[in-house]
Amino acid sequence: MPDMPDVPDPTHFDLLVTGGTPSGIAAAVHAARAGLTVLLTQHSQHLGGLLSNGIIQWDALSDHRRCPLLDEMLGTIEAYYRDTYGPGSPEHLASQYRMDKHPNAMVEPGVAERIFNAMVAAEPHITVWRGWTPVAATKDGPRITGVTLRETRGTQTRRVTATVYIDATYEADLAAVAGAEYRVGRESHEEHGEPHAGQIYTRIEGGGTWPRDAADGVFAMHPYTSRVGAIDPQSPRTADRAIQAYNTRPCLVNDPANRAMIDAPPDGYDRTHYLGYRRRYLARGGTLIIHGKGTYNAPILPGENHDYPDGDWPARDRIAKHHQNFALGLIYFMQNDASVPEEQRETNRQWGLPLDEFVDNRHLPYEMYVRETRRIVGRHVLTENDLTATNGSIRPRCFEDSIAFTDWYMDSHSCTRDVATWGEGKGLTGNPEFPCDGKLILTEQMRPGMIPYRSLLPKAIDNLLVPVCLAATHVAWGAVRLEPCWVHLGEVAGTAAALAVRQHTTPAALSVSTLQAKLLDAGASIAFFNQHRDLRSGRQRGDLELAACQGKLDSFDSPALRKD
Repeated sequence: MPDMPDVPDPTHFDLLVTGGTPSGIAAAVHAARAGLTVLLTQHSQHLGGLLSNGIIQWDALSDHRRCPLLDEMLGTIEAYYRDTYGPGSPEHLASQYRMDKHPNAMVEPGVAERIFNAMVAAEPHITVWRGWTPVAATKDGPRITGVTLRETRGTQTRRVTATVYIDATYEADLAAVAGAEYRVGRESHEEHGEPHAGQIYTRIEGGGTWPRDAADGVFAMHPYTSRVGAIDPQSPRTADRAIQAYNTRPCLVNDPANRAMIDAPPDGYDRTHYLGYRRRYLARGGTLIIHGKGTYNAPILPGENHDYPDGDWPARDRIAKHHQNFALGLIYFMQNDASVPEEQRETNRQWGLPLDEFVDNRHLPYEMYVRETRRIVGRHVLTENDLTATNGSIRPRCFEDSIAFTDWYMDSHSCTRDVATWGEGKGLTGNPEFPCDGKLILTEQMRPGMIPYRSLLPKAIDNLLVPVCLAATHVAWGAVRLEPCWVHLGEVAGTAAALAVRQHTTPAALSVSTLQAKLLDAGASIAFFNQHRDLRSGRQRGDLELAACQGKLDSFDSPALRKD
């Protein structure tokens, strides 16, 4: 890919997108196809975010065809596995985006990265700078006028100007240096009246099927098997800087010909760290496997990531290294420690790191799973109450400026070192019946919710869109923090940027109705309907979704659709 575009001024672009996440890729590709010159920057040398770094699965509870670029990504992935391994092969079936299973689509990290690289390389209007991060911005009133980028692991700087800016990083680094107001941590219960806000101690119940409305077919989503049970009435429900836990997600493989074993413990290994650790598992079965590979989600370190969001990259790298060593130590412990039964150790030793993944990084992901960092304060802050149906309604709150929808339950991993993860006497004090600090699985409360355009717009900055670290409370964040939703929002941001440039206006001043019409004409959805899972276009479909946004259609079932 070229280092500089063939434009009159090589430092100016119509659009600067920071963050080579799937959301950033969707934004850049859409804008480039609309004719904009686009600079896409990434802090590392690798595009694709978490999907290129070991998560392996697209977490979604519906198979709705949200937007064209998600369809394109999913279709290219499925075609690769169909053509490589054969129609109906286990790999092909695992890659399919289908609601009757969870995870509903899987992809190997290296395959995902190659596909994302190819999508970007196919667009002549996109220039990619790898290894650069925003460190400063200039403004003229409410508009960003330029951004200084610096090598993430170097000292060289470059100044770039653009007409519109999109921050699609997991950390909101561009928004932060541009002076956007943002939050880190949990809001108090009093701030928005959210039932699950603040520091709360919870108990998780498993073995059920929730939400019941999904199980009963009221809305077309895959139900989940866990939920939040009772909440400790003594929970303070106060605000703090705690965010949900991160982890390195090693990709593990069970093919001896493609397996590198962890034969020695990592630096700083201490077996006593794992003796009381309760997430002690390695393999979870064939349903989470593609081409012999699975993701490893057991190792988490609640409370040891609170300095990450506002840290510089050296500080973030130290936190990431600590998480990586903990994950490697857990694998080594499960495969070698005498406290683990020999039969279980032998089963665990069937797994190792894949020789064909992350070949220049000791077969370990380049990035860890950063579940929550900064969240901008936008022109509307999405809350738990916005995503919960109340007052006899089936749908949650309707937004006339809705541009996308959620389909994941509001969830959070634990926010501090808790009893549920670390065992008795190593975490929370108080009632042992509520062992988790901040762990949320709000499956019974969840309903497919609308995301207003205003939540992508920071206060007081008119030419910046933030589709990843958008305006949401800690609780509501759990419903939007999945890659399918972020790809949807990235395509929305790219569409808004293209419209703003062509109309000589800013994203903040853009007509929302014009944006919605553009999205609907392209086949993107702005509201959830059961029957719209496979429909890509149609005047009546668009009219129905707009009516839902205006609160005129409460049901998830739409009237019979006619052919246009």
